Amino acid sequence: MQLATLGGGCFWCLEAAFIQLAGINSVISGYAGGYTDNPDYTSVCSERTGHAEVVQVHFDPTLIDYHTLLEAFFAIHDPTTLNRQGNDVGTQYRSVIFTHDAEQATSANVLIAELTANQIWPEPIVTAVLPAPTFWPAEAYHQNYFANNPNQPYCQFVVGPKAAKLRQVFAHRLKK
Repeated sequence: MQLATLGGGCFWCLEAAFIQLAGINSVISGYAGGYTDNPDYTSVCSERTGHAEVVQVHFDPTLIDYHTLLEAFFAIHDPTTLNRQGNDVGTQYRSVIFTHDAEQATSANVLIAELTANQIWPEPIVTAVLPAPTFWPAEAYHQNYFANNPNQPYCQFVVGPKAAKLRQVFAHRLKK
């Protein structure tokens, strides 16, 4: 298993999308990139800790490679809005790739350069590529949030469409 740590808005959205892909063993919602230990949801949302909402994705590289995982990441969020995804605004919603080794950093930077050259978005990509800091798992009620709360309005109007977009774009990569 390998590890990817990604932030692209609400961690509920990322978790619900990534867990559908073949080769993904687990997705854990949490916090990374801040300057305090043991952050909690309230302090992260207050922007007092500097953390981003992220997911740690445990994946089997023989079934899904890191590049494909990053392609899915870029397909399900807007990497051109600084500290924002839709109506979710704040530094905790920043677009960030926390890399676990030099190979991941190179892969992320190469993909961002390719997406920029292909002008996929009309605005520049603002996704940061940084070495992985300490990851703090989020509170238990955030784990598997979409699966446990499918009728919650935020899940219906925000999380569900992102999970559906991943199913559409990566239909050939979904778990059986």
